[in-house]
Amino acid sequence: MRRILLTTLKILVSAALLYFSLRKIDLADLIARIDVSSLGWIGMAIAVTFLQIFIGVLRWREIGVECGAPLPTRQAMRFNVIGTFFNQTLPSSIGGDAVRLWLVARNGAGWRAATYSIFVDRAIGLIALAVVIVASLPWSYRLITDPHGRSALLFVDFAALAGGLGFLLLGRLQWPWLKHWWGTHHIHACSAIANRVLFGRTHGPKVAVLSLLVHVLAVVIAWCVVQSIAAPVMFGQIFQLVPPVMLITMLPISIAGWGVREATMGLAFGYAGLMANEGVNISLLYGAVSFIVGAIGGLVWIFSAEKAAQGTVPIGVSK
Repeated sequence: MRRILLTTLKILVSAALLYFSLRKIDLADLIARIDVSSLGWIGMAIAVTFLQIFIGVLRWREIGVECGAPLPTRQAMRFNVIGTFFNQTLPSSIGGDAVRLWLVARNGAGWRAATYSIFVDRAIGLIALAVVIVASLPWSYRLITDPHGRSALLFVDFAALAGGLGFLLLGRLQWPWLKHWWGTHHIHACSAIANRVLFGRTHGPKVAVLSLLVHVLAVVIAWCVVQSIAAPVMFGQIFQLVPPVMLITMLPISIAGWGVREATMGLAFGYAGLMANEGVNISLLYGAVSFIVGAIGGLVWIFSAEKAAQGTVPIGVSK
C-alpha cells in the first residue's frame, strides 16, 4: 500500500508540475519550429546521449573493480542502456539503478558487491555534479541576478556538496562502531571504496575526468536541443543553468524527472532573465531525447539474454 501511495504521489507531482509548466508555452509554435534540420540536431543529441552512457560505463567499470563486481565493457554498456529504459518506466529517477543492481547481482557478483558498485557510482556522480556547479558559480552568479534564484542556487549546490564531502569523510573515520553497527556498516564501506577510487593513483584521475565529462556531455545534449529549435540561448548560459537543474531533477519525487525538470528549467531561465517558455521547450525536448534513448534501451532489454533467463539463474551471496 505504501508503494502504491508513493507511486501515486509521484504521478501527481509530475502531472501537476507539467500542467503548470505547459501553461507557459505554445505547443503549436514549438512543433512549427521543428523541421528537417531540427531532426538532425535531435539525432545528434541522441548520439551524444549514447556517448554519455558509454563514458558512464567506463567510470562504472573502474568502480566495479574496487567493489568486487568487475564487468566487461560490452556487458556494462548493455546494462546501462537497459537502465535508461527503466529510468523512464519505473516510478523513480533512479529506477534504472535498481535494475542494473539486479543484473550485476545475477551476473555473479552477489547483492553486496552489486549494491556497492551502483551506490558508489551514483555518489561519485553527484559529487562531480556539485563540483561542476561550484566551479561555474562566479559566472552563474552574474547571470542570475534575482536574489531568490541566487539563494536557491547556493543552497542546492552547497547542500549537495556538503552531503558528498560528508559521505567521503565518513570513510576516513576509523571508529570501530561505524564498521560494525548495522546502520552505518554498509555506508561506511561504500565511503571507504569511494575514497580509494577517487584518491588512489590507479583509478582516481581517470574516474575524476570521466565523472566531469558525463556532466559536460549533458550540457552538450541540451545545446543540441537548443540548436534544434534555434532558441536564443548561448552555450555559456546553458552550461551555467543545466547542471543545477539536473541536480534538482535527481530528487526522486516524480516519474523519470518529468515535471520537476520542466518546472525547474523554466524557473531557472526566468531567474537568468531569459524567456521561461524557452526553458520549458528545451526541457521537453531534452526529455524526449531521454525517452527515445530509453525506448532503444527497452528493445535491448526485450531481446537480451538476461530477460530470457530472468528467474532461472540464482543470485549468489556477496563475495
